[in-house]
Amino acid sequence: MFERNAIKYLRQWASKEERKPLVLRGARQVGKTTLVELFAKDFDTYIYMNLEEKESADLFAADYSFDDLLAGIYFKANIAQDAHKRTLIFIDEIQNEPKAVQALRYFYEKRPDLYVIAAGSLLESLMGRYISFPVGRVEYMALHPCTFVEFLRAIGQSAMADAIESVALPASLHHYALDLFKKYMIVGGLPEAVANYAKYADIVRLNGVFNSLLSGYRDDVEKYASNRKEQDAIRYILNYGWASAGHRIQFAKFTGSTFKAAEAGNAFRTLEKTLLLELVYPQTTATLPMLPDLKKSPKLLWLDTGLVNYVAGMQEDLLFGKDADELWNGGIAEHIVGQELLGASVAFGEKRMFWVRDAKNSQAEIDFLISYKSHLLPIEVKTGSNAKLRSLHLFMSETKENVALRLWNGPMTSDVIAKPNGDTFTLYNIPLYYAGHLHALLDNVMAGVRSV
Repeated sequence: MFERNAIKYLRQWASKEERKPLVLRGARQVGKTTLVELFAKDFDTYIYMNLEEKESADLFAADYSFDDLLAGIYFKANIAQDAHKRTLIFIDEIQNEPKAVQALRYFYEKRPDLYVIAAGSLLESLMGRYISFPVGRVEYMALHPCTFVEFLRAIGQSAMADAIESVALPASLHHYALDLFKKYMIVGGLPEAVANYAKYADIVRLNGVFNSLLSGYRDDVEKYASNRKEQDAIRYILNYGWASAGHRIQFAKFTGSTFKAAEAGNAFRTLEKTLLLELVYPQTTATLPMLPDLKKSPKLLWLDTGLVNYVAGMQEDLLFGKDADELWNGGIAEHIVGQELLGASVAFGEKRMFWVRDAKNSQAEIDFLISYKSHLLPIEVKTGSNAKLRSLHLFMSETKENVALRLWNGPMTSDVIAKPNGDTFTLYNIPLYYAGHLHALLDNVMAGVRSV
């Protein structure tokens, strides 16, 4: 298995003096267990507990003292306790035993020398309803699908991955990098699909992987839903909602269904808790703070663009299509940019946001907003001349910012553009493959702006 970027964040967690048990959060099939197994190589001792196994769950369910519980954990693993050995304990499927969740506080209070990680495949859908983690005694880390640089490393392109991470790819490699990014758009970032493509380099072979993943998500419907009507709505969304990826949606009669707004809305929010999708709401102001307007219709972004392409039957068009502008201006390009923006951070609770103009009959819309230090910057995912970026020009006329970002299929360039009031702003035209590294790029850009 290829290494994930999240390993370095786990190592940072392990090096902290005030370390707390870590709850690893993410949707099913994003590679949480595999990530911890790779991380375990850093330790002298590794104990894996899966609470789907009754014997393991029973250890936590019984009212043992913490010392007896810990002795049982070591005994079951057939490992002798040794205070001199660096030990990682991974409690997988922790949602199966609520007392295991509560036990995390005692690991923090009584054995801070141990390194403890917890995760669960259905954890997100149960948190808040049946499971509550001890406040102040645990910390969280999010794991998302593989980013483009992780995809590159998986297929043996580590040098290119390093160059893209540092935003220093030679201009001579632009078209090659763009071709690889297009393949990443098709494959997506789910680890099983990435690993399969890295081994066989066969897009068609991925269909079986995607079908298996989708079947698993659909089979979980009854575990997510609270009643029959919600089950039906969730099934409908999982069958027909993929074509709406990257687009704004209405809950009422979603994609021609008979579901009422409340029924579809509840089903979407339930799926959002599982991290299979995100309802991205717009902001109507061009200044910080970032505040979503929940009364306006949201944009639908799914967990993974590879799944979107498979269900929507777009793989062949993306691979062999000749209309480059339609490809890069379409919802799929916007969707993969959104996936890269989310994958750039391991902080749990990161929300993506876009902008709409709060004016009657206005159609102005910016694809994404990014908060960078004290700046709120617009991101458009489009090709074409600057004159066609009407929404971006409207946004910049309402803000004091002097930097805007456009992600496209062209090379790195910049243009100085006049605002209606006579001020100017710089539009940075950024290759799509840098989408996950905008903060690194802005570190350089803003330093240059400040020095002027």
